[in-house]
Amino acid sequence: MTEHAAEPTAPELSDEELSEQKQVRLAKRDRLLAEGEAYPVSVPITTTIAKVRERFANLETDATTGEIVGLAGRVVHSRNTGKLCFASLQAGDGQRIQAMVSLGEVGEESLQRWKDLVDLGDHVFVSGEVISSRRGELSVMVKDWQIAAKAILPLPNLHSELSDEARVRSRYLDLIVREQARFVVQARAKVNASLRDTFAKHDYLEVETPMLQTMHGGASARPFVTHSNAFDTELFLRIAPELFLKRAVVGGIDRVFEINRNFRNEGADSTHSPEFAMLEAYQAYGDYNQIADLTQEMIQNAAVAVSGSMTVQWADGTAFDLGGDWDRISMYESLSEASGISITPETPLAELTALAEKEGVEVHLANHGKYVEELWEHFVKDSLVRPTFVMDFPVETSPLVRAHRSKAGVVEKWDLYIRGFELATGYSELVDPVVQRERFVEQALLASKGDLEAMRLDEEFLRALEHGMPPSGGMGMGIDRLLMAITGLGIRETILFPLVK
Repeated sequence: MTEHAAEPTAPELSDEELSEQKQVRLAKRDRLLAEGEAYPVSVPITTTIAKVRERFANLETDATTGEIVGLAGRVVHSRNTGKLCFASLQAGDGQRIQAMVSLGEVGEESLQRWKDLVDLGDHVFVSGEVISSRRGELSVMVKDWQIAAKAILPLPNLHSELSDEARVRSRYLDLIVREQARFVVQARAKVNASLRDTFAKHDYLEVETPMLQTMHGGASARPFVTHSNAFDTELFLRIAPELFLKRAVVGGIDRVFEINRNFRNEGADSTHSPEFAMLEAYQAYGDYNQIADLTQEMIQNAAVAVSGSMTVQWADGTAFDLGGDWDRISMYESLSEASGISITPETPLAELTALAEKEGVEVHLANHGKYVEELWEHFVKDSLVRPTFVMDFPVETSPLVRAHRSKAGVVEKWDLYIRGFELATGYSELVDPVVQRERFVEQALLASKGDLEAMRLDEEFLRALEHGMPPSGGMGMGIDRLLMAITGLGIRETILFPLVK
């Protein structure tokens, strides 16, 4: 709050009103340029709003400190009176302090310039004594001030919410006016730092692998295609870093991870974005059970880094517990239980087809594995609210995964589900180059039948495997989805600048 009654809510401005305001502000810019600068290269800042608020948090009402500070912020509230003007200055982290510009401190000319030139949205530098006002508000009694950057367009109405569309199209405005938008950016930084810290404790090395690739692979997804003028060749934006990270393991980097961008030329919805941040990690002499343990540890550590607890607070006020040991369930057994029909890797395709038709489940380019996964999503997925590892997938849908050590027809793969969406996946990696070639050939056959997500046969990756890759466990997790699990928000809210039409 500033040292005055709350401003009345202003109506949204029409395009014509915005144009008029812009012309008025441009005229003020011209005057500032004529008198000096509207956009100085620097201002003599001595501290920040956050540091002043921390140092003088317990200042008594109507007290002085004798402490002179120089700080800057964006004007988000303002009121001009005869001999005293009030402004609320906001820092980038959202913290605010009141600036009081009085006739007695700055003189008549400076006070009038403030009234004439300062608008909402301007960045302003103020210098003066830190005080507590008569209403107990921490303030700077201004002795000197300067425009740090003149805003030509006004801020949106601070008393009403931006629309969802405005939030993502003009995220810079969202960051200015909405605390939750700033929180998500800060939370994301804390999550990434926590992930790196957890990996460091387990002796992992962080690397960077190509985003432009001559052959896409590492996942079942449609790629973005581009062209290199320098090499006169078709290139793909990567859909996953997996095949290059495995090359690193072949080369002796036994514990390796990467946090970077992936691109998939597919649909966009509340849990999918064409461009997204991805974490992948591989551990030599590990398996999918050890990788599940590591994944749980990473997510729980990230929750604590953001919330101070494994119980996180979602945007809608829901408290969600990420603590404890998470359940591990079998895909086939959970599907059998939910459907009331025994379904195993030996269940004939005709039976799966009949069940899908009965339930209205459509399966494109069907095989046994795809029917099982689609039916599992229909019967089971939405019931998984608590974090749950879904274990042991059909071999047909997992071409990069090792066959299960004791169960025929399935592979050692898990997907981690939290509140109904997939957050991460983990494998015991397929390291036999002969079997891997066979799997790639099967994928090529699917591609020839029209499966646009099928993998291509990657000879260079196979050549790397033929030099010997140790038994390994690997995992992949969407960073944006991890933020969704911690904040309860949709994917477009967790990405700072999401792709929009």
